[in-house]
Amino acid sequence: MVTKLNVPGPKAKDILERDRKFISPSYPRDYPFVMDHGRGTEVWDVDGNRYLDFAAGIAVCSTGHSHPDVVRAIQQQAEKFIHISSDFYHEKWVQLGEKLDEIAPFKEDALCFMTNSGAEAVEAAIKLARYYTGRPRFIGFHGGFHGRTMGALAFTSSKAVQRRGFNQAMPGVTLVPFPNSYRPRLQFDPSKEDYGIACVNYIENVIFTYETPPEEVAGILVEPIQGEGGYVIPPDSFFPRLRALCDKYGILLIADEVQSGMGRTGKWWAIQHWGVEPDIICIAKGIASGMPLGAMVARKSVMTWPPGAHGNTYGGNPLSCTAALETIRLIETGFMANAADTGRYMLNILEEMQARHPSIGDVRGKGLMIGVEFVKDKATKECGVEIRNHVIHTAFEHGLLLLGCGRNTIRLTPPLCVTHAEVDAAMEIFEYAITDAERAAGMV
Repeated sequence: MVTKLNVPGPKAKDILERDRKFISPSYPRDYPFVMDHGRGTEVWDVDGNRYLDFAAGIAVCSTGHSHPDVVRAIQQQAEKFIHISSDFYHEKWVQLGEKLDEIAPFKEDALCFMTNSGAEAVEAAIKLARYYTGRPRFIGFHGGFHGRTMGALAFTSSKAVQRRGFNQAMPGVTLVPFPNSYRPRLQFDPSKEDYGIACVNYIENVIFTYETPPEEVAGILVEPIQGEGGYVIPPDSFFPRLRALCDKYGILLIADEVQSGMGRTGKWWAIQHWGVEPDIICIAKGIASGMPLGAMVARKSVMTWPPGAHGNTYGGNPLSCTAALETIRLIETGFMANAADTGRYMLNILEEMQARHPSIGDVRGKGLMIGVEFVKDKATKECGVEIRNHVIHTAFEHGLLLLGCGRNTIRLTPPLCVTHAEVDAAMEIFEYAITDAERAAGMV
């Protein structure tokens, strides 16, 4: 039974008005959800309305909201000490480094640099790549999102608003098409090559020939599955060919696993679905169940910079490291397997839904990183951004939290603890919202 909520309620309206007076207008808010508390996949707003959270704080709350084991670990650490700067040492920091070495997606020993966010992890990665190679340039991809700080912003291109008004960010970054098979940007001959190989060949045969000398390229920064760009999954040929290109020219392959890592796709790292080892990975979001933490993890042979070359004040915060260790334990003892199983279950439901609904152009995903792209017409693939937005707002009004990505896609990223029953309940609301949007658009 899908029931409409009376939202926002009076308490939420009061907080929204205060927010408008004192908080920066730069934050993108899709709808007026004001959270009070949460447990697992369920959250409640300040007026007592209950929701299923299929956004999870942008894929952050990997173990669900306020998992008791994570809460207990944070409380115990807070009673000991809350902060010590990176000028000194603490054991949780070392334990987390040991664990990240154990699960890193390359055979070589790993070293890690702790940060507070994904953008900081990206900044650390590009600095390290420049230091290690002595080269000034980078390759990134259209539709990529790597953060909003000025270095990361040079690679971010999922929406024009993210760059508008900031002039040029870090120089030396060339952006190329990402292999989005549903919406290809490059012309290619499918009888000779698939689109994944075509995109890498474009880097070598066009970019390296006419624009960017490969011997000046320090690294190629790429999301194994594009996040803000629309949850785009590349063809299976893409990463093996990209790894070969990097090896050929001595370029570092930097995998931004901020959104796709930490078990979300049913493996520790999304790039492992293609059997490719990167040189550096960037981690954040799901690593600490909502505590601010990121990490840049590199092959030991690559992390050669000396003391003072890079640093920070809050990186490796003991509360965040403690939360991360408990988060990793929960992921590896059940939640990662659940992400693979429940992700397949939800994909099957969505694929069946796609056959019934003219507005669903594409369904794609791995594990619990799933995107549903909306169109006005399946034949022409005309973007259905209005339909997408209608679905998000209608779902909110009926107790389901969703987030968009790309131009016309909805992402489904519930906590890794989500159950089949919770998926069923969410999909009932989701389909109701889709039907309502199609009716409003005159499609049914």
